[in-house]
Amino acid sequence: QLQLVESGGGLVQPGGSLRLSCAASGFTLDYFGIGWFRQAPGKEREGVSCISSSGSTTNYANSVKGRFTISRDNAKTTAYLQMNSLKPEDTAVYYCAALRVQGVCSMSLRYDFWDFWGQGTQVTVSS
Repeated sequence: QLQLVESGGGLVQPGGSLRLSCAASGFTLDYFGIGWFRQAPGKEREGVSCISSSGSTTNYANSVKGRFTISRDNAKTTAYLQMNSLKPEDTAVYYCAALRVQGVCSMSLRYDFWDFWGQGTQVTVSS
């Protein structure tokens, strides 16, 4: 079965850190661009970060620049989102998505734009 498996979410205090993982199951990520998204209760889904298939291009939402870092390890067929200096407003369900296109870093909000979606992992930032 082809899917993305997310992990790493949880409860953390403001200023803390979490590292989210997005692992491909049944396929490799070598030719896939990756996007990270989040959705807070009562709010629309928003793009957080993206990385091209080779890792050469990355982009971040203004709200997370300087605090979050996207990366990937194609040998481990896994992408990551390192989240530092977390704030309560970062609280959301975080999703990763994969698109089989090379050289593109996209944060498209269209669900059907992406080939695969993770199941989502809850991140809660609270004191």
